[in-house]
Amino acid sequence: MSEYFLAPKTKHTFSDISPSSLTAKSLLRDIHELQPAITARASEIETSRRIPADIVEVLKRVGIFRMFVPRRYGGLELDLPAGLDILVELAKIDSSVGWNAMTSSNGSLFSPFLPKQTYERIYQNGPDVIFAGATQPVGTAEEAAGAGGRLVNGRWPFASGCQNADWIAGFCVSISNGEPLLSEAGRPQIQAAWLPAHEWQIADTWHAAGLRGTGSHHVVLKNKLVPVSNFSDLERGAPFLSGPLYAGLPQVLPLLHAASALGMAEAVVSNLIDLASTGRQQVQSPVPMRDSEIFKFELGRVVADLRAARALLEAQVASHWHHAVAGTRFGEAQLAESSQAAAWTTTTCVRVADVCFALAGGSAVYESSPLQRRLRDVHVAGQHARLQQRHYVSAGQQLLARPGEVPAAA
Repeated sequence: MSEYFLAPKTKHTFSDISPSSLTAKSLLRDIHELQPAITARASEIETSRRIPADIVEVLKRVGIFRMFVPRRYGGLELDLPAGLDILVELAKIDSSVGWNAMTSSNGSLFSPFLPKQTYERIYQNGPDVIFAGATQPVGTAEEAAGAGGRLVNGRWPFASGCQNADWIAGFCVSISNGEPLLSEAGRPQIQAAWLPAHEWQIADTWHAAGLRGTGSHHVVLKNKLVPVSNFSDLERGAPFLSGPLYAGLPQVLPLLHAASALGMAEAVVSNLIDLASTGRQQVQSPVPMRDSEIFKFELGRVVADLRAARALLEAQVASHWHHAVAGTRFGEAQLAESSQAAAWTTTTCVRVADVCFALAGGSAVYESSPLQRRLRDVHVAGQHARLQQRHYVSAGQQLLARPGEVPAAA
């Protein structure tokens, strides 16, 4: 793969020098050593529609799945900016590997909303726990009188990495006599049901346009009695863990997803530069790609877009981390800003991939081309609910509520 094109001499990362970033630097070294082996199996990952078990074990061994686990439970407890550096790099190596590392990291941040004793049971054998789950509240949970639990039914889509998971969570509407229970705000009460992965059924449904290796199948529970202690409530609850890493989870989630999209787009540009560097000359073109003024113009322009996407995401992550460390209370304004940055970053990444695919010419249409695979991957990533452009509405609403104030990026 070509040299890093955004900063040829000194790569700018989300993280500054700190104990956390020093740990992240060793993780980055380990990841880069794994790159050739993972890249060589890109076709296998896509056709099997999952990450091979031996790759998962290597990622576990180097510490990917303990990045956001507290140190007192054996984890690395990386700063958020340092963790996002890792997620971007993994997505650059392989979109599906990066996506599944990101979704499991989500689980590491969701799980502190469980009761402490349940959390400790999850981590009783060590910090390298892999999570999968779905936040769409398409399940139901109803109190089972005298049974000490709730009966859960549901079929949840997009459970990325479920075949390699240790624990799976599915969000449910709490019901009684078939009717939703309402919160104080008048909305249906939503809780997540957590169970070991072997207690879930996996429906083989992930036949998708991109991110095929994520294994984002449906997961199913039918009349499953789930102990009350295995439920978490993101809206009304709070993490039992203290510290900035576990603050403002709704505001963090869009940024994690956008980091994966950024890594995919950076890989697309690298793939295009690699292709041009071979001296390839397209049919009816008077000069090789690398000597074409039009090609150089478009490449320079698209990399400017990509640098802007990285800069905005870095600024938003830094802003979030600053407020988390300061103990700021997160609310709707911060969520709107975070979602706005994630949506713009991802939309820009999709546009970058489109331009690179067009610039590559006919060779990019073959399955052997990493460009077509990356194009499909980033388009599928951009369809995620947390990354869609409708989130601009809430950002605009927040701006209208504060006339005369145009917020800076950080």
